[in-house]
Amino acid sequence: MNFLVRSAKENDIPRLTEIYNHHIQNGYSTFQLNPHTIEQRMKSFKQFSLAGPYRMLVAEYDGKVVGSASSFRYREGAVFDRTVETGIYLDHEMMSNGVGSLLYQSLFEILAKESLHRVVVGIALPNDGSVALHEKFGFKKIGVFDEYAFVAGKYYSSVWMQKKLDKVE
Repeated sequence: MNFLVRSAKENDIPRLTEIYNHHIQNGYSTFQLNPHTIEQRMKSFKQFSLAGPYRMLVAEYDGKVVGSASSFRYREGAVFDRTVETGIYLDHEMMSNGVGSLLYQSLFEILAKESLHRVVVGIALPNDGSVALHEKFGFKKIGVFDEYAFVAGKYYSSVWMQKKLDKVE
């Protein structure tokens, strides 16, 4: 399969909303209860840029967006300026075909040029595929928030992972 990876654009938001909402409606990994509107996703999209550490990339297959990977502010405050959190969401029909690896490879190539020290991610459990993807890219498990999210009548945990990412000068 040939994928095109590129920076996300505003006109990708309807498709990205569709992908994200599928995960909300058919699982627990987003820790969201209600589907998002295009307007909500557009507002969230404003945090990303074409330069700097806060990016969103999309993968296209046959001209259709099939997933995204992003890096965004971990927490407010200047003390966290060298740390980003990442997220990745794929079209449910495109899981396990390499698109996640391609997106992360492209994202980490960009982030390696930024003045960053850590990349962190929280992964809802169970999610062996996502944990394996992050381990493939050098993330190490640092802890579990045990049964702290209540979704669809059940408690879920998440594993937190981190990766050192110092800019090479």
